[in-house]
Formats: sequence, structure tokens, C-alpha cells
Amino acid sequence: MEKYMEAGVTVVQSVRLDDEKDVLIILDQTLLPNEKKFLEIHKMEDLWEAIHSLRVRGAPAIGIAAGYGAYLGIKDCDAATYEELYEAFKKVKTYLGSSRPTAVNLFWALDRMEARLKREEGKAIEQIKTSLREEAEKIRIEDEKVCEAIGNYALTLLEPGWGILTHCNAGTIATAKYGTALAPIYLGQAKGYDFKVYADETRPLLQGARLTAWELKEAGVDVTLICDNMASIVMKEGRIQAVLVGCDRVAANGDAANKIGTSGVAIMAKHYQIPFYVCAPLSTIDMNCSDGEKIHIELRSEEEITSKWYEKPMAPAGVKAYNPCFDVTDHGLITAIITEKGIAYPPYHESLSTMFNK
Repeated sequence: MEKYMEAGVTVVQSVRLDDEKDVLIILDQTLLPNEKKFLEIHKMEDLWEAIHSLRVRGAPAIGIAAGYGAYLGIKDCDAATYEELYEAFKKVKTYLGSSRPTAVNLFWALDRMEARLKREEGKAIEQIKTSLREEAEKIRIEDEKVCEAIGNYALTLLEPGWGILTHCNAGTIATAKYGTALAPIYLGQAKGYDFKVYADETRPLLQGARLTAWELKEAGVDVTLICDNMASIVMKEGRIQAVLVGCDRVAANGDAANKIGTSGVAIMAKHYQIPFYVCAPLSTIDMNCSDGEKIHIELRSEEEITSKWYEKPMAPAGVKAYNPCFDVTDHGLITAIITEKGIAYPPYHESLSTMFNK
């Protein structure tokens, strides 16, 4: 599980299956940057908690964990018939699906595992279980290729020496490898692009400070951490030539849900005439969701704002706090959506649709 360099990227496998031990091994991202600890997940309850509490996070990584979890959830099932196995799978799927309602990759991966299960009907129970393990592994391997393709497409939009602003974390630890929004940073570094990255801290859970700054620094990337409310001044000072963000769900019209604060960054980028790019695997694009109004926004604990990161509470006792986990960036603020099949431009309901037919 040690890190290693590959094509300019520090590879830290944040989700891995140990089939012999019947465990899912995940990097506990809540402990970074002070401690790099890998957890062994044996029970579905522990996986649910790990996804819900952001121990494993990032849309692709959540999908990978869900795929492996769906397999482990029925691996030791003593079902004697296909029908019994299917019923056991549906319980696991429903349970894991309740852990993070906004991340579409969670449901995408679980649906994909169910589709494979249906295709295996008629085979021996052990053969079906083996097929589900193979499908979960395919989800991980395909994500590596998807991230690399997104990085290469994004790199065609960027120039050497540019300043890049990013928000939250969409890097290696949020995916199988490379990341989405950080993929062009790593691929560009291998080609000598010498990007200067500015990472928003991303309040209140500080994914930019704890995760993005950590992994970019580990990889030797020129990264500068800023508070969220400093994004405007670094844009005004001419330090930023492009904004790159990931996303958790893209609606058919191009509205994109990402970590809270992303829409504000997009508004500022529009004001300063800086291109704003969303890096989105096709698995994150929900063509059944017409627009951002239909995207469920998860609300999280108030103490994440008032006391979580402080030795003493930094807000008066009893004050109300509003803590939405995501916001939706209007499609009109997005310059382009970069997928593994190419770059989509407005109107997005047309360009995104064509991506699925390539």
C-alpha cells in the first residue's frame, strides 16, 4: 500500500479489495494530512459509515467502494438458489444506497452490479459470485482509464505555466488513479507544464486543505493553499488562468452539483472572464435528471461548522447552523464539461447526449 510515482502522479490506492481476507481496505481520508491510515472493512455497517462519514469520498472512489461492497455483501451468503441470492443482493444494494444520496456514482455502481447479477442468472451460485467480483474489479480498472482520458482532454485546454484554481478534492485519492480535475495537473507535470495550483481550503470539512494540498505536495506539484474567501483576489491579481473542479452529479442540462462553494467560484470566474471547467466521468452524468433543481442536496451536522476543527467551539452555544454539503453550479456558468469521451460545450443537453453515443 505504499505510494509510488507513475507518469508524474503519486499513486495512493484509496480503495482496494483483499478477497482472501474478505475485507475492503480503504484510506481513511478523515485523518489526512496528519495520519495515513488504512481501514479494513469487514461489515456492511462499517462500509455504510465509511461512505457516510467521508472516510472514503470522491464520486469515483465511492462507486469503486460500492462495487466491492456489493460483492462482499453477498460473498458469504448461503443462498441455495438464484432468487435467494438476488434477494440478499437487493438488501445490500438498498442499504449501501442510503449512505450518500447526492453522489450518483454510488447508485451507478450498484445498478451496474445488479445488471451483472441479472445477466448471470442460470449459472451456479459460486460462478455468479465470481462474476460480481470481476465486475467490481472492472469498475476500478475502467476508472483509471477514464481519469487518464479526462486529464488528456483537459490538458488540450490549458497552457504551460498557467495558474489553476481548484475546489475540494478530485485527485488520486478520490478515484482509482489520477483523479478527474487533478488529472491534467499530474499529466501536465510529467510533460513539464509547470502549473501553479491554488487550492481552496473548502470549508467546512477542508478537503482542499487536508487532501488536495496534501496529495499535490506529496507529488511535488507547485501548490498554494488559500482560504475560500481568497479566490476572488487571486483571480483579480491575474494569478488564475483556469478553474478546474470535479463533480458529484451533472444534470442533463449541464447543471453540476459539487462540493459546497463551487457555484460561488464559478460566479467569480465568470466575472473575471476565466474559463470554468467541470471534469465529469460519464458515470457522473445523470441524463435522467433534467436540471439542478432535481438534485438532492445533502445536509450535514451543524457541528462541522461550529466546533469540529477547533479546540474550543468557535460559535456561540446553541446558535443555528446551516450546512449543505453541495451546491449546484448553473450550466450558464460552465465553460465546458470534460468527459472521458471528449469535451462538451453548450448547449449541454445536446453535447452531453452525444457523449454517450461515442
